[in-house]
Amino acid sequence: MEDKELFWENLLSRDPEKVKSAWLMLPVEYQKDVRGHLVSMVTELDWHPEQVKSAEAALDVIDTMGADH
Repeated sequence: MEDKELFWENLLSRDPEKVKSAWLMLPVEYQKDVRGHLVSMVTELDWHPEQVKSAEAALDVIDTMGADH
């Protein structure tokens, strides 16, 4: 569980290097689902505004990395 918590902590850290590292550690077969979850965090009303900002920041980093990652 600790690894999963650390993954999300880094992915939602708003630190581009931590986001990038977390994303690159994620197996490719999970990237679509995790990206979809981040999109849900940005678009659904149930999330705290700080969580939305963190998800937006993560998506910005992920999207600038390109489709290969």
